[in-house]
Amino acid sequence: MTVVAFDFDGTLSDSEMTVLLGDRCGVADDMAEITERSMNNEIDYAESLRKRAALLEGLPEDEVTAAFEKVALREGAADLIDELNDAGVTTAILTGGFERGVAAALERENTTVDHIVSNELPLNGSETALTGDVDGPLIEGTKDDALEDLVNDIGTTLSDSVAIGDGANDLPMLEVAGLSIGFDPKPAVEPHCEVVVTTMDEAREVLVTEGVLANK
Repeated sequence: MTVVAFDFDGTLSDSEMTVLLGDRCGVADDMAEITERSMNNEIDYAESLRKRAALLEGLPEDEVTAAFEKVALREGAADLIDELNDAGVTTAILTGGFERGVAAALERENTTVDHIVSNELPLNGSETALTGDVDGPLIEGTKDDALEDLVNDIGTTLSDSVAIGDGANDLPMLEVAGLSIGFDPKPAVEPHCEVVVTTMDEAREVLVTEGVLANK
């Protein structure tokens, strides 16, 4: 396997970016309810994301920055990414979440990935507050297409890829990847995963078993 593609919220991070943003304007409970319904495949992902973004309309830019500063990688995630990078494996984050939050979390842990495909929350013309809209390739677009584009770009195939995710919007990439790893997956997702893990150490063990990483 030469490509490992991670989901972010719920997988590399136990943060949920829209909930952190919602905390800043008093709509976190509404955000969490919409997110949970989406991750369980009860409502369409694009619809859920637009509903959550609309709840954030008017949130000041400094509050947005403060929320993204709280986005954190879960224990062991940075170490796993670094080990994959050192082994020459192409690493990617495919997330319906937001690039600024992903970038902040990676920078804080002094780690990087080769590719990030994500969405963003636009600011109004004066760049002082969120518009309530959301832009990006992973609203209507799906992660199977993003993964296929990635492997084509680097000259490999889907069969040579690993996808790691937890929610319903990860299903498309989990279903097409050469190896699908569910990270504490939602009930609707687990049946579609070849392997299920609950920690980054367990994910590493799977990657060692599959020959993606060498055993130490």
